[in-house]
Amino acid sequence: MSDPDPHTTQNPDDTEAVNALRSGVMRLSRRLKHQRVDESLSPTEMSVLGTLAGCGSATPGELARKEHVQPPSMTRIVALLEAKGLVRLEPHPEDRRQKVVTQTERAEDMLRESRRKRNAWLTELVGRLDEDEWATLRAAAPVLEKLAHL
Repeated sequence: MSDPDPHTTQNPDDTEAVNALRSGVMRLSRRLKHQRVDESLSPTEMSVLGTLAGCGSATPGELARKEHVQPPSMTRIVALLEAKGLVRLEPHPEDRRQKVVTQTERAEDMLRESRRKRNAWLTELVGRLDEDEWATLRAAAPVLEKLAHL
């Protein structure tokens, strides 16, 4: 019989740390969502724009997979974003049945301002940490980024 994986064995300290991590990440995420530039966009719409900014143009189906939503939901989201002038639909270069979603310059400007506002807010918060806490958080940032993409 093989040894248990130490990453899946839950001792009380691990359980407490996971609970604290979950709670802290969720609370911080909710607070960050309130630091928006355009209140007319839903968090889902902002997420789709962020995905387009990160990966470039994509089909609605690709966006649905990346955002973990059903394709009909993504079709509605893309239509709303298009109506707001934040994305445009272009013919797919290889498949005439599909469209490619591309963000507009207006969306890029809005995302840039949104990042600036959220970063400024977060910078003010981390300014309240002591140097050891800030060093720990700096070291943890790449691990949190990795967790977010697993």
